Amino acid sequence: MEEQRGMAAEDLALINALAKAELTAEQVYVFTLRLCDNEVDRDFERFDGEALERLGELFVGKSGIFDHQWSAGGQTARLYKTQVVRESAQKTQAGDEYRWLKGWAYLLRTEKNADLIAEIEGGIKKEVSVGCSVKHSVCSICGAEGGCRHVRGQAYDGKLCFTELRNPTDAYEWSFVAVPAQR
Repeated sequence: MEEQRGMAAEDLALINALAKAELTAEQVYVFTLRLCDNEVDRDFERFDGEALERLGELFVGKSGIFDHQWSAGGQTARLYKTQVVRESAQKTQAGDEYRWLKGWAYLLRTEKNADLIAEIEGGIKKEVSVGCSVKHSVCSICGAEGGCRHVRGQAYDGKLCFTELRNPTDAYEWSFVAVPAQR
């Protein structure tokens, strides 16, 4: 595959499909991130495997911002492709195969973004959180949608209660955050 300054031509084509002006490899900085996974998070919620696949489709083209502050001034990067990564040797608290949604993002190499690029490269900016909506929120204990008598975070007959998030309907944004809900 032809590459331009370390970037695959295919990646540059995906980026340019989102840009208004034709960008060169020298004009963009590309990085990867872990968007979300199917592990039970700090809020005792998790995405199921099918939700991760759908979120992968929905997140392409979405902006990266800071701390879920929905402001055009905070838009800093954009996702141009995603992939669900399966780690079959690792199991979730629910006992199934661990999966996570990997995203490829780009931002422009500008003077304004130089510090952000340095922070990403230095491992300072790496935790992210996603903003999305789902059609179904299901109790892991009884399967009820919405409310039930079970309390998230409590164990029932040795089984952890959490809410499984299914059927994503929209992906709003992804944000750099200090402490994401998903560890």
